[in-house]
Amino acid sequence: MEKDASDPDPSRQRNGFVGVLYGEFTDMLNDRVRYSVSLTESALTIQRISSSPGRTKVVFNLTDCVGCRAYRGPDSADVGAYFTAYFYPFKRRWMSAGVTRQRVEQCFRVALVQDPLANLQEAERWAHAIRDASARQAPRRDGVAYMEVRRPCRIMILVNPQSGRGQALQLFTGHIQGMLTEASVPYTLVITEHQNHARELVRKADLSQWDALVIMSGDGLLFEVINGLMEREDWQEAIQIPLGILPGGSGNALAASVHHYSQSPPAWNEELLLSCGFMLCKGLVGPMDLVSVHLASKQRLFSFLSLAWGFVADVDIESEKYRHVGAIRFLMGTLVRLASLRVYQGRLAYLPVKEAPKLSKGSFTTNHPPSTPQHPSLCSSLPCQFIPNTSPNQSSRHGTNSNHNTRTNSSNNAITTKRPQIESDTKTRAPVDSLLPDLDQPVPETWTVVKEEDFVLVLAIYQSHLAEDLWTVPGAMADDGLIHLFYVTAGISRPALLRLFLAMEKGAHLACSCPHLVYEKVTALRLEPITPQGMITVDGEVVEYGPVQAQIHPGIARLMCG
Repeated sequence: MEKDASDPDPSRQRNGFVGVLYGEFTDMLNDRVRYSVSLTESALTIQRISSSPGRTKVVFNLTDCVGCRAYRGPDSADVGAYFTAYFYPFKRRWMSAGVTRQRVEQCFRVALVQDPLANLQEAERWAHAIRDASARQAPRRDGVAYMEVRRPCRIMILVNPQSGRGQALQLFTGHIQGMLTEASVPYTLVITEHQNHARELVRKADLSQWDALVIMSGDGLLFEVINGLMEREDWQEAIQIPLGILPGGSGNALAASVHHYSQSPPAWNEELLLSCGFMLCKGLVGPMDLVSVHLASKQRLFSFLSLAWGFVADVDIESEKYRHVGAIRFLMGTLVRLASLRVYQGRLAYLPVKEAPKLSKGSFTTNHPPSTPQHPSLCSSLPCQFIPNTSPNQSSRHGTNSNHNTRTNSSNNAITTKRPQIESDTKTRAPVDSLLPDLDQPVPETWTVVKEEDFVLVLAIYQSHLAEDLWTVPGAMADDGLIHLFYVTAGISRPALLRLFLAMEKGAHLACSCPHLVYEKVTALRLEPITPQGMITVDGEVVEYGPVQAQIHPGIARLMCG
């Protein structure tokens, strides 16, 4: 029988150990193998009991734990009960250098007495204690004000089955579904069926049913979701529902950025998916900037990633024909476009950070002075109500749909926070872009006007990564309140441009001392193409070609980030 020793014995206290729980249990498969198990607020320590000196001790940090469950065994004659804890610690890769999160489960048999119910209750007590302690040990970065989704967090997961190489659904069932079960996270799975399905869905949905919206796709599906939220009449509350990202496309820029923000070692492909799934299960939420984009047709879009013109936009769209090969499509598109390098004529202007009026995080401003910044507090809560903007729907090349696999409960556990006051136009009910003049008006004198008019590319980005393997802005954060503006002027050679993109894989391109590359931190910009042919993309989606301008709105969205 296992020893019931929930309180540490005096000898252990004299040795300086004060545990939350302590017990002795047997191995799940072999009753003759016994372990002493102790749980503190930060770790689960397991030591095999044997007569040999120097017993091996294994310590699992609860920061790496996503959940624990208790259950009876399959044999009805077995009086014992079991509890299994699920960890995703960093471990060395099997076939290459470096470390990555890898799944580890620890299972123990509880047979304190001959009463199966009593044993199950003890197993449940341990499982509950481990879950509670691990929830308090989510991996937080210093200086970041997180919110936390209360458990159970009911999430809607939107999967685009056509994204990337068409494997998003298989990746979900193969990797994420089990993690959500381990973390006891109830969810509804929605398979998107057509362009703008996700946009239409979130624009009309009763969001009070959900504590978070999670995207399993490339970046295009999240673009749909964000713009659908901003088109609601209650957008001020809707845009504060936590948004999660699971990489299922070929670019996966935001997923790579979220992984980077967690200060984890570099990861790609399924390792990146596992990392993002882990952060989803841990349930931490932080602020994310959005950028308001105005087109010549008066259409208005909201962007979370980038605005591109020239080389980058061409590669992104033209490489669609190579989608079946996955992320390598961008390398293939780059090589093809380098072979016939183009020069694009246009005018570029921007508002440098030093000239910009300070914007409060989480608030839109009008022309009067900004209000005091609002900072979300821990364990606060995001409600669900929202406002439409007057722009027509922007089509997306990524699909969306709606086969519902519901696993939810009836209570509303949405996290709430002290909501910032968001100023909006009284006529359109859309947020006011106080930094932007009308597109048919000249930019203010405080703006910088670029003298050159011949460009190879213009890229405005507000996350750290442009793709899984393109670390474009090493110092960027999801809520730094900045548009990171890059432009490359004409005259750069093909080898020099290729070297820039190869260096970007390690974030070293700014150290290349390329005279044709310019990098600025800005809060607003305007681009006016003169070249009649070309493409402009917002978050990888093609938009109307012509004059465009944009402004940052710091911290108004919520990102599940870890």
